[in-house]
Amino acid sequence: MLISTAHAQTAAATDPTGGFMQLLPIILMFVVLYFLMIRPQMKRAKEHKALIEALTKGDEIVTGGGIAGRITKVSDNFITLEVADTVEIQVQKQAVTLLLPKGTLKAL
Repeated sequence: MLISTAHAQTAAATDPTGGFMQLLPIILMFVVLYFLMIRPQMKRAKEHKALIEALTKGDEIVTGGGIAGRITKVSDNFITLEVADTVEIQVQKQAVTLLLPKGTLKAL
């Protein structure tokens, strides 16, 4: 009885592929996690950064809070939006979520 137990322990210790095969599902799970969650999030962040850097005076935008307006002034961290005639507000650049085609606000 003791000999068979000792023999089973030495047989498992001499198998070099056993350790890798146990780690393979965990490695595959991290690879799938990267391609399904991390990579698309990094792509969206890069696109948003490019959108923020490309803002110029006269662009029509929508903020994260749903405010639509035309940019009248751009500074380092803030932009000034004209939301109605003679009504201007300042919002952070990071709050911009969507760049509208020219003339969209007149159609509203």
